[in-house]
Amino acid sequence: MRIDLTPYRRSTIGFDRLFDLLETNARSSGPENYPPFNLERLGDDRYRITLAVAGFGRDEIEVTAQQNLLLVVGRKDDKQPGAQFLHVGIANRSFERRFEIADFVFVEDARLNDGLLVIDLVREVPEAMKPKTIAIKTGAPLAAVEAQTPEVDAAKAA
Repeated sequence: MRIDLTPYRRSTIGFDRLFDLLETNARSSGPENYPPFNLERLGDDRYRITLAVAGFGRDEIEVTAQQNLLLVVGRKDDKQPGAQFLHVGIANRSFERRFEIADFVFVEDARLNDGLLVIDLVREVPEAMKPKTIAIKTGAPLAAVEAQTPEVDAAKAA
């Protein structure tokens, strides 16, 4: 499937990363369904990813958070010494699951319990980036006051 976002790229500023993300996801090979996962929104700035990783131990899973990317990798040895399976119905293959995360979203916690890997995320926007209410004052703008000051000083001197 090909998505052409060129018309939107021409009429917007600062959304390049979003368009790149959409195009990359559209180009990726078929949907990977292993391991299955849930995405939850727990609050305004709290999120949870739950992956079903039955059969994996804590030492076989690696969670890596980078700038705008959360990578979950499970490495499983496909061969189990001494085992003779008559039927294999439990998927225990290695996997790599990528999640694109927004700016200022951080991994708060990751826990493995009863075959579920739960990753809690929180968005922490720095104070400098939060919206601020600007107080409205009365009188002339500061630039106009500063521009008049040299003339007034020159008139007083004469």
